[in-house]
Amino acid sequence: MKKYFYLSLLIGFILTISAFAQPPKIDYTPLKKKEFQNKEYLKCLYKEDSYISKRNEIAKQFEHTTPGQWGEFVRGVDEDLVTSKKIIAFTFDACGGPHRNKYDKELINYLRKEKIPATLFVTGLWIDDNYATFLELSKNPLFEIENHGFNHQPCAINGESKYGIKGTANVEAAFDEIEANEQKIQAITGRRPIFYRSATAYIDEAGAHLASLLGVQVISFDVLSDDAIPYEKISVIKESVLKNVKPGAIIIMHFNHPEWNTCEALKVIIPELRKQGYSFSLLKDYPLKSKAKKVSLQEKEKQEKEKAEKEKQEKNKAEKQEKIDSYLIPGKLPEWSIGTVPKTVVRETVPRVRIPHFPL
Repeated sequence: MKKYFYLSLLIGFILTISAFAQPPKIDYTPLKKKEFQNKEYLKCLYKEDSYISKRNEIAKQFEHTTPGQWGEFVRGVDEDLVTSKKIIAFTFDACGGPHRNKYDKELINYLRKEKIPATLFVTGLWIDDNYATFLELSKNPLFEIENHGFNHQPCAINGESKYGIKGTANVEAAFDEIEANEQKIQAITGRRPIFYRSATAYIDEAGAHLASLLGVQVISFDVLSDDAIPYEKISVIKESVLKNVKPGAIIIMHFNHPEWNTCEALKVIIPELRKQGYSFSLLKDYPLKSKAKKVSLQEKEKQEKEKAEKEKQEKNKAEKQEKIDSYLIPGKLPEWSIGTVPKTVVRETVPRVRIPHFPL
C-alpha cells in the first residue's frame, strides 16, 4: 500500500515539475503592435541604409521636377477595369487618425456573407488603432489589402492640400507616405501591396510617377458613392452608385465609419446590381486603364517648357508691338535714338523737318 502511495506522490511531483518547465504562453501581439506603430516604425526605417539610400535616390531624381497636374484623374492613375463584361470592383478605404479610425464590422460581415470580393485600402494610422482586425482581414482571401498612405496625406511634392488635409510637403515626404506603408503592411502580412490610393484620391503627376518607380500602381475611382459625406442618405448613396455604374467600374466607399450609412446603402445596392447582371472582382484580377492620356513625366515637362517659352515669345512680341504702336501717334517723337527709327515710322509720326543726323 505504501508502495502505491509513494508512487502516486512521485507521479504528482513529476507532473508538477513538468508543468512549471513548460514555457508560458505569451501573447506577442501587443509587442508587435507597439513595434509597428507609425512613429516607432518610421524611426526603424530611418536606421535602414537601404531605405534611406532609396529615399535619397528618389529625391535626387525629382530635384528639378515640377508637380504637374493635381487631381483625382491625372496621368499615371487608373480608374477602370479593362473589360466589356458586367464586372465591377468595390474598393473600401480606411483612413485612420482622429475621428477616422473606426471599423465597420457589419459592412465587412455583409461582404463575407454575400461572398463579395473587395479591395481594402488602409493607412498606417488605421492599422495602429485596429491591429488585430487588420491581421484578421489580411488573412481572408476574399479581400486584398492595399496602400492608402502612411499618415493619410494627399500625395504631393509641394504640400498641395485638399478638403483641409495638408498634402506631403516634398518628395521625401511623398516617398515616406507611400513606401513606409508599403513596408509596414508587408512586414505585418508578408505581402507587399501593389496598389496605392492617395488620401482624398488627389495626387499630382509627379507623385504618380514616384509611385510607379516604387512598383506601385496608383488607383482612383470611376464611381464616387458619396458615402464619405457624413450621414448621407441611403437613397443618395444608392443613386450615386446605380446611376453611374458601368462594366469595369471601380467604386469607392469606406469601412471606417460604422455610424454612417455605407453598410445600409450597400445592402440595397448589391441586390440591384445582381439583378442587372453584375458580378464583382478584385482589382488584381483585371488589367486597369486610365481616362488620362498616357504621357511620360519627362514628356510633360518638355511640353510645359515649350509652352512657357512660347508664352514668353508672345509676351515679348506683344510688348514690342505696343511700343511700336505708341510711336504711331502723329507728331510724337520716339524717346530712343532718332537715328534708329525706321523711315516708315518717322515719316508717319514726325513732321517733315530736315534734321542733319536723321537718315532719310
